[in-house]
Amino acid sequence: MTKIQGFGLGLRVEHYADFEAGVAADVRPDWLEIISENYMVPGGPPMVHLERIRADYPLVMHGVSLSVAGPAPLDLAYVRDLKALADRLQPGWVSDHLCWSADAHSQLHDLLPVPLTRAALDHVAGRIAQVQDVLGRPLVLENVSSYVRFAADEMTEWDFIAQLLKATGAQLLLDVNNVYVSSRNHGFDAVAYLDGIPVEPVRQIHLAGHEDRGDIVIDTHDHPVRDEVWTLYEHALRRFGAVPTMIERDDHIPPLASLLAELAVARRLAATAS
Repeated sequence: MTKIQGFGLGLRVEHYADFEAGVAADVRPDWLEIISENYMVPGGPPMVHLERIRADYPLVMHGVSLSVAGPAPLDLAYVRDLKALADRLQPGWVSDHLCWSADAHSQLHDLLPVPLTRAALDHVAGRIAQVQDVLGRPLVLENVSSYVRFAADEMTEWDFIAQLLKATGAQLLLDVNNVYVSSRNHGFDAVAYLDGIPVEPVRQIHLAGHEDRGDIVIDTHDHPVRDEVWTLYEHALRRFGAVPTMIERDDHIPPLASLLAELAVARRLAATAS
């Protein structure tokens, strides 16, 4: 597996040419995160570009289709394809979301929250074990943003995550923006959330933008990182230390220079925190 450290960006089609042409050494990211599903094919243009780019950049893989908390049986064919891609690319780690996104009939194309119950924790833990057995490596799971809670919830989200990581040996992709979004939507303390997460399993941090509508905050990933998320990231740095961190943009993709400028902010904050 590739060793990953420092600061990264999500690789998007709009920036293939920039990375293939070369990025100045003083601003280039240290690594890139790919969306796993975009490359889970034997060949084609995406893989041609990726093979060129990965000669210069270490990679991590980030998926959106695992539905590790879902009610339908795990799609083990998908997990085997994921392993095949990981064997080919040798990423630093393989991640997906702590959510459900499919039922027995279809992919729902959304990242839906998990009931925070003991029964759900046992259900998800068993499915993580299945995935890790196939992958032959720890699974890294991202906390998702949410807009509703379940009446049956028995614990906080951070307690649920802490217990799940301990039970399975899985690791955490801590999305600081998602913590902020959910804290606003549900009225909990975002700092208490970070303080409730164990330090050692945190493998990666995401930073992203959101849309603040006042009475609700929407996780859009199509804006620059907002000041309140930068402030929360500073607390994450003090708690978790030098965890590999990246800027994530999924829509309204700006020129690469804009994302590199945001990445420079993350680097400055980390240097100050250390």
